[in-house]
Amino acid sequence: MDDKVLQALYETVLSRKETKQEGSYTCYLFDKGLDKILKKVGEECSETIIAAKNGDNSETVYEIADLIYHLTVMMVDQGISIDEVLAELDKRSDKTGNLKKFHEVDKNT
Repeated sequence: MDDKVLQALYETVLSRKETKQEGSYTCYLFDKGLDKILKKVGEECSETIIAAKNGDNSETVYEIADLIYHLTVMMVDQGISIDEVLAELDKRSDKTGNLKKFHEVDKNT
């Protein structure tokens, strides 16, 4: 998959927000509002985690696709462009050696 697929998905979702289409699940999500969109993002995230935990790669791929779709709906709803996200990912790819140090708690004290 290249960014053309993500861009095409984004454009489709954007067009559904701008022009209502009868029977469109995407239009349904926009009509229900942000709370419904966020609920679906959370559900798909959980389903992705469960599929990965179960070691079922085909199911994990399926759930990741659902999650990406619902994240895209959220992005369009919030006015976040795919270019903004890709730019952030590109910026992060330039970083090396950025392992975060985690605070360790001494459970013996």
